[in-house]
Amino acid sequence: MIRIGTRESQLAVWQANQVKYLLSEQGVEAELVYIKSEGDVDLKTPLYEMGVQGIFTRSLDIALLNNRIDMAVHSMKDVPTQLPEGIAQAAVLKRASWKDLLIYKGEHFTFDSQLAASDCIVATSSIRRKAQWLNRYPHHAIENLRGNVNTRLRKLEESNWNGAIFAAAGLERIGLRPQNSMELDWMLPAPAQGAITVACRTSDEKLLEVCSRFNDTDTALCTKIERDFLRALLGGCSTPISALATISNNQITFNGNILSVDGKHKVELHKSLDVTEANEAGKTLATELLANGGQEIADGIQKK
Repeated sequence: MIRIGTRESQLAVWQANQVKYLLSEQGVEAELVYIKSEGDVDLKTPLYEMGVQGIFTRSLDIALLNNRIDMAVHSMKDVPTQLPEGIAQAAVLKRASWKDLLIYKGEHFTFDSQLAASDCIVATSSIRRKAQWLNRYPHHAIENLRGNVNTRLRKLEESNWNGAIFAAAGLERIGLRPQNSMELDWMLPAPAQGAITVACRTSDEKLLEVCSRFNDTDTALCTKIERDFLRALLGGCSTPISALATISNNQITFNGNILSVDGKHKVELHKSLDVTEANEAGKTLATELLANGGQEIADGIQKK
């Protein structure tokens, strides 16, 4: 019986059950093991102030290395770009929506008129979303919003905020996307947003082989480029870095950016490349972004 480690939130359990189902298709029985993460315990401190790499994954990593579980299932955007020694990426599931959503107050969409208001309040715990929103709407106020999807939806309902930003994939997976929501097509996602990844011990060759059978190669390649880009920019949860790679007809389209925390400064990059260039693409793209103004923003963030 394979032990699948997961956080306790509804979304995390849904993701773990997806992997459990994929294992069952390979004739492998599995059970879920619930483990709390640091990010689930402290729900008040903004993520960008906690500054902890792997705040949602470290407890599962420890359980994996201590043999309490055999695999861990994560939202891939939460996973540090450098995995702990002894742990390997076993599979990446086919990506769902990479987009961010704005959930706004009221039954009818009135947010357009509110966007011009100086007293508009939008909530998010993501420094990436905060920076991109302030870059577009510098006169708005941003409030911190922590907790799992259900908790954040409840806090929004009970607040005086005009809206809050969520990942579309998370809400759609558990059937909680409300009608009063809109996709923010202009907002670039976190690297690997919308993807689910499975981690195993590097020594567990049999389980690694089983997981490789449901690895989605296109998603794995695109998220590798995005995460390599993030790593080369020395990014973490306290750095507003976004990246999106997509594949069509053996061509990769890449969009990435870095912003100052207050959203006042932004450097972006748009590139097309062949899949044969993909292996080192993330690092190369990050180098180009830094050379074209990104370094100044990165240096400014690190000084704070």
